[in-house]
This record gives sequence, structure tokens and C-alpha cells, in this order.
Amino acid sequence: MVLDNKTRVNKNIKSKKCSLTKNMTEATKEKATKKVAAKKTTKKVAKAVAANPKLRLAISAFESKILDISVKKILETAEKYDAQVVGPVPMPTKKRKYTILRSSFVYKNAREQFEVRTHKRVLDIVNPTGKLTEALTNLALPAGVDVEVKMM
Repeated sequence: MVLDNKTRVNKNIKSKKCSLTKNMTEATKEKATKKVAAKKTTKKVAKAVAANPKLRLAISAFESKILDISVKKILETAEKYDAQVVGPVPMPTKKRKYTILRSSFVYKNAREQFEVRTHKRVLDIVNPTGKLTEALTNLALPAGVDVEVKMM
């Protein structure tokens, strides 16, 4: 029995289709198991977060010296109340540049450039107590220091 080229090609294509469908069903099964595993891990993470609440303090200022002083004050108050502190982690400094014309009319070549730098630090306080949060809210920080508090 002699097979011509067309029948050989058709048989190869059919066998490849069968193997592809088998592989596709295995791939879909793997995806389904990954989704179930992902749901289980997110539930575990949510329980872990609920068990260990954190306060995340994002402290920012235009001057780095004032920022460091305020971070020291926050660390000292956290140590008073025996809190576990992670940080301070220095974040990248954001630079905003402004270009302004010196003259009010004509002379476009005469320009001035100004720059505003924003320094940032991040602190995490693990298992904060009520007394600690109250002490942090009553803390007197220098002017120009911005503190954002998030409960994680």
C-alpha cells in the first residue's frame, strides 16, 4: 500500500490535533488548580494581616535634616511603648523643576530654573497599641513635615 504525500500530511495533522487537545485540557486543569491555590494563599495572607496589624507612616519634608529629626522623635516614642518598628526606609527624592522667564516680555533666552526636592521616609510599626497611636497623634513635629498614616 503506497501513500501519497497528501494522505501522509493529513495523518500527521490529525495526530498533532489530538495531541494538542490533550495538552490543552491538561493546561486548563493546571490553570484551574493554580486559581484555587491562589485563592487559598490570599485567604492565608488576609488572615496573617488581620493577626498582625501594621501602621505605615509615610513621612515627607522639603528639608532632609528636619525630616531626620522628626523620624528620630517618632522612633523614640515607639521605643517608649515597646513597639516593634521596621525602618526608617529612605524613599527616592522627588525633584520638581520649574522654568520661568526672567523678563515679562521678549528676551526668551533669559530664563530661571527652580527646583523643589521632596524627601520621604517610610516606617512600619507592627502590632501598635492604642496608647502608642494616641502618643503619635499628640506628637509635636516641626513645621514642614507631612505624615500620612495607613493601617495595613
